[in-house]
Amino acid sequence: MTTTDPPAPDGTGAAPGTTGGAPRSAPARARLAFRRWRRTRPFWAALWTALGGFVIFFLPMAPLGRILQVGVGGIAGMAGGVVIMAMALLVLFLPGQRHTAGTIAVIAGVASFPLSNLGGLFVGMALSVLGGAMAFGWLPEKPTGRRGLLRRARATDGAPGSPAPLGSGSA
Repeated sequence: MTTTDPPAPDGTGAAPGTTGGAPRSAPARARLAFRRWRRTRPFWAALWTALGGFVIFFLPMAPLGRILQVGVGGIAGMAGGVVIMAMALLVLFLPGQRHTAGTIAVIAGVASFPLSNLGGLFVGMALSVLGGAMAFGWLPEKPTGRRGLLRRARATDGAPGSPAPLGSGSA
């Protein structure tokens, strides 16, 4: 009696996690490539920061009946929104600069409170502070090569660079 893998939940007959030998479609390959790229950088931090900058930037451009302040404050708000959106792009495309960009995004988000309609009616300020803090705290993904903390690599006898065995009994 032989055992076989259970069929896939979608009914294709392939085991879970495999494609059943069929080549993946172009959208599936693109989605997987984007997922790999996204996991190497603080994507969600950049998204929240950009959304906060967008709210701060476009709120002064609303009709006059809907905004609280017009004039120099509106220009300052738009400038702050542009700075925050630029920091979001910097976080996304240069993850090594995430500490500086995250700090600037938080400062610009908090500065938007008095400068731009209460920081985009609190929404833009909160999103930019959240995204900047996430960017500052993001750490790159660790390699998955090691399985355990205490697991050692096997040393082969006579391999260059391997330590001599202890207690070999030779005098």
